Amino acid sequence: MKFGPVPVGQAEGAILAHATMAGGKRLRKAHRLTAEDIALLQEAGIAEVTAAVLGTDDLDEDVAATRIAQALRTANVEMKPAATGRVNLHAEKAGIFTVDKDLIDAINGIDPAVTIATVAQYARVEAGQMVATVKIIPFAVPGPLVERASEIARGSEAFSVHPFAPRRIGLAQTVLPSLKESVLDKTARTTASRLERSSGSVTRELRPRHEQDAVAKVIGELARDNDLVLVFGASAICDEDDVIPAAIRQAGGHVERVGMPVDPGNLLVLGSLDGKPVIGAPGCARSPKLNGFDWVLDRLMAGVEVTSEDIGGMGVGGLLMEIPTRPQPRESIRKPEGDSVWAVLLAAGKSSRMGAGNKLLADFAGVPLARRTAGRIVNSKVAGTIVVTGHQANEIKRLVSNLDVKLVENPDYASGLASSLKAGIHALPADVAGALIVLADMPGITTADLDMLIEAFAASGGKAVVRAAHNGKRGNPVLLPRALFGEIENLEGDTGARQVVESSPLEVIDVEIGEAASIDVDTPEALREAGGVLSPQGQ
Repeated sequence: MKFGPVPVGQAEGAILAHATMAGGKRLRKAHRLTAEDIALLQEAGIAEVTAAVLGTDDLDEDVAATRIAQALRTANVEMKPAATGRVNLHAEKAGIFTVDKDLIDAINGIDPAVTIATVAQYARVEAGQMVATVKIIPFAVPGPLVERASEIARGSEAFSVHPFAPRRIGLAQTVLPSLKESVLDKTARTTASRLERSSGSVTRELRPRHEQDAVAKVIGELARDNDLVLVFGASAICDEDDVIPAAIRQAGGHVERVGMPVDPGNLLVLGSLDGKPVIGAPGCARSPKLNGFDWVLDRLMAGVEVTSEDIGGMGVGGLLMEIPTRPQPRESIRKPEGDSVWAVLLAAGKSSRMGAGNKLLADFAGVPLARRTAGRIVNSKVAGTIVVTGHQANEIKRLVSNLDVKLVENPDYASGLASSLKAGIHALPADVAGALIVLADMPGITTADLDMLIEAFAASGGKAVVRAAHNGKRGNPVLLPRALFGEIENLEGDTGARQVVESSPLEVIDVEIGEAASIDVDTPEALREAGGVLSPQGQ
C-alpha cells in the first residue's frame, strides 16, 4: 500500500485519507474513490488528494479484520460485521472470560498494523458485552501478513466465555451470642442476590454454633445435596487451623488455601469436599459490594477451576481502591458532603473539521454555541461548573464571563481531548461526588437532559457511571463518579471518557434523552443541519 498525495486523475480506486468536499458532496474518510468522485474533485479544482493506493496483494481493512476474526477459535462469542477496519466480538452468554495471552501477544507481535484487544483474563462479562476487538490500523495490509495472523489464530482457542450454569448452593452461617440474628438474615438475602446474577440459588441454610464439630457436621450435610457450600463465620478467620478450615478437614475435605492477596477479601478460605467447592467467606462478603470473594465465587459458578496458585496471583490489581465502597482500605475516609455533582464543559478544541471557523462561536438563535451550552449547564442541578478553554480562549472566556463558572485554560489543548479532560478533573473540588462531562459542541443538550443524568446518579447512590443514550446507543454527556477520576490520568491524545467507562467494573446506567445524545457539530454541514450559523467572529 502506498499512502500520501495522489494526483486526482490517478486516484480512482484509492481510499481517501481525509474527508473532502467536492461539488456540494461530502466524501468521507476511508471512502473508495469512484470515477464520479474524480469528476467532482476535478470540477472543484482539486488537483490532488491524500489517499491510500492498494497494491496487488493488499487487503482492505475490513476484509483483513474479518479474516483474522474468523480464524480465531473461540467459544460462546459472537462476531459482528466489520466497520472502519474493526471487528468486535461479543459474549453470547453471561459468564467468565478466559484468554490465551501468548496467542494474542503473538498476533499483536506480527506487525503494529494488526491488533487484537480483549477484556482482562477472568473478567466477569454479561451477555452481549464486547469482549474483544480486532482492529487494522491502516486502510489496508498485505495479504501475507493477514494469513500469518490467521495461521497463529487457528493454533489454539484464543478466548472463551465460560457461561454461568444453574448451581445448588448450601449456605452455613455460624453463630455466637454476640452476633445478631438480623445480621444473619441480611447476609442470607445478600448471598441469594449475589448468586442469582450467576444462575445460582441457595437450597438450604443451616446455622450451627461457631465450633469445629458443629461446623464440620453441617458442611458434610450441605455438600451431599448441593454443588457448592458457602460458610460465613461469626468470627473472622485468623489461622489455617481456625474453626472453618479445621471443620473442612474434619468433614473429610481438603483445604486449598487460607487467605488471599485481595483487599477487601483477605480472609477467604478455599477448600473442597467430595469434589465440591467449599468457601469460607470473608466478612466483607456480607456486603453486596465487590470484593475478592466475588472473584473466586464467579469463577466457580462458571465451572472454572480455582487453585491456590490462581489466588496467589490475584495480588496485582487486588487492592480494590477504585471501587466506591472502600476507596482506601483500612484508612479513615472523609465522606463527601452531600451528593454534589460538578460539570466539566470541554470548550478547548480547534474545530479542525470546521475549516476556518470555530464551531463554538457559531450562532444558535442569537446565542453563541459555547454560551448556550454553558448557560444550560449553569441552570441545571449541578453544584458548580468548570469551563476548560484552549483554542481562542479569550473569545470563549468572553462569552461565559457573566455566568457562574470557573475558567480553566488548558495550554496543551492541541494534544487532544484527554489533556482538557484532565485539566477539568484537576480543577474540581476535593469533595465532589461526580463529574458531568459535557462537550460544548452538542447544541441539542438541554438543562432537563442534564438534570435527568444527575437524578439517575443520585439514585445510584453516586456509585454508577451515568451516560446519555439515543435509541439504546451510548452517547454524551457522561457522568463519572469520583472513584474513576484516577483513571483519567492514564488517558492520552484525543481520547475521552469512553475508555474509562468501558474498562470500569462499575455499573453503567444509560439514560435515554433522544437524538441530542448523538448530535455534535463537527462539520459545516452538521452545523447547518442543527440550525447554527457561523458568525463573523467565528471566522
